[in-house]
Amino acid sequence: MTQPAATDREFTYTERDFRRICRLIHEHAGIALAPSKRDMVYSRLARRLRALGMAAFDAYLDHLESAGDAEEWQAFTNALTTNLTAFFREPHHFDLLTRHLRAQTRRPILLWSCAASTGEEPYSIAIAACEAFDSMTPPVRILATDVDTQVLATASAGIYPIERLERVGDERRRRFFLRGAGPYAGQCRVHPALQQLITFRPLNLLDAGYGLRGPFAAVFCRNVMIYFDKPTQYAILKRIHPLLARDGLFFAGHSESFFHATDLFRACGQTVYRRADAVEDAA
Repeated sequence: MTQPAATDREFTYTERDFRRICRLIHEHAGIALAPSKRDMVYSRLARRLRALGMAAFDAYLDHLESAGDAEEWQAFTNALTTNLTAFFREPHHFDLLTRHLRAQTRRPILLWSCAASTGEEPYSIAIAACEAFDSMTPPVRILATDVDTQVLATASAGIYPIERLERVGDERRRRFFLRGAGPYAGQCRVHPALQQLITFRPLNLLDAGYGLRGPFAAVFCRNVMIYFDKPTQYAILKRIHPLLARDGLFFAGHSESFFHATDLFRACGQTVYRRADAVEDAA
């Protein structure tokens, strides 16, 4: 039974609208929204209705599906994407990455951050690479992708409030960041040498083909699979599998596990995986 729209809301928004949004974002970006996200969805998409001068969610969704408006589909996806990140989140991953990079013989060493968000992860990878080779020009190339174009713009700019660097440490701050002055006081910018190591580009992990050339020595796909159901996770892992080098490392988030995909990836450490075929060959 369809629930009536809340009378105190600015826009008409029914349970049917929410279910329709759930279906559309799952089809378009693979995101599985829980019923508890109903109010969050309203607050985030209400901005789009204001921007388009619409009074009801069903009219907005009709427009989305019938108009073929690529820009609005991107805005819809951006609005419903969750972006929680930090510099050196799960620091044991970067300790392992540093050791892994030093053992690589292929040049350049290709690395991929699948859900780059606002950039903290790919810049942390770049810092780890600089430290691994004790150089601001290490032999690495980092691809940083995300389905959300707004956060990619923030990532590409590389400018952050100073308080976002609390996990970085004083020595790293001095070496890898430039402190803002005047109108930029309270902000910092990543060192241009780090930006030179990274290519930012939009990519939807649901796409049938990514158009990428590997092999990647490491793939960071952390805290993104939790937003997908198991079949979608498996499909994405299957696309990533051939892009990871046979001796490569796949980094996942602390709340993610892939017991349903042991034919593709096997755990080799704390939220770190290797290709299953490589593990079997080594056995």
